[in-house]
Amino acid sequence: MQDTPTDTEIGFIDVGKAEAARRIAMRVRQPETPSGLPTLVWLGGYRSDMTGTKAVEVERYAIERGTACVRFDYSGHGSSGGAFTDGTISRWLEESLAVIDHAAHGRVILIGSSMGGWIALRAIQELRRRGDTSRVAGLVLIAPAPDFTAELIEPNLTEAERTSLAERGYFEEPSEYSPEPNIFTRALIEDGRANRVLDGTITTGCPVHILQGMRDPDVPYTHALLLMEHLPSDDVVMTLIRDGDHRLSREEDIAKMKQAIGTMLA
Repeated sequence: MQDTPTDTEIGFIDVGKAEAARRIAMRVRQPETPSGLPTLVWLGGYRSDMTGTKAVEVERYAIERGTACVRFDYSGHGSSGGAFTDGTISRWLEESLAVIDHAAHGRVILIGSSMGGWIALRAIQELRRRGDTSRVAGLVLIAPAPDFTAELIEPNLTEAERTSLAERGYFEEPSEYSPEPNIFTRALIEDGRANRVLDGTITTGCPVHILQGMRDPDVPYTHALLLMEHLPSDDVVMTLIRDGDHRLSREEDIAKMKQAIGTMLA
């Protein structure tokens, strides 16, 4: 893989008011000539930022195909303002919709990784509620983690973690991807319940492609199968990668991601 594109400048928008205001960093890449193709919008995972391998490769692919690309950092992530511990699905969803409204003109293809898959599904629900039923042209979900707080975290909490949540408002656990521990707050978990999508039929109105590793230690592939059951009315393709992990950042994984995006652009 080549080096990271460095000529896409960071821009900022302000989201929220008063004490809830935060500055959101984004990189918006426009083609030299308008193509009429949907804009690729990257939605990252928990504690991931827009400089990650997959996010950069999405932008590189957009350049190859001559379409626009939007990457951004949620509050408390990367180059954006705000405290990570203030983050909730509702808060990060608000920021995602603000970025889409500001930077992505016309139809979009949402590419959501891990938690970004959950936010992508919620974003479609909110866009459809607004009447933008055809705004999303496609959905690519990579190791999607919808409802991960209720489905994957809460059922597996230890007594010590429950006590920490009750007394301190958060608990920590070691991270495989960073020397700093993961922090999960009571606000995140409570807000997660209000943003559940696996409690009924999900209607996206667009083709969906799910990429899932079968050796994912964080989001088991059975979770992706569960999601598929909640998408009965959509054109859904699932690619199970037998030796794939959670990141799916190897060259062969990136190739599968680009192929999925390319099918939707076509």
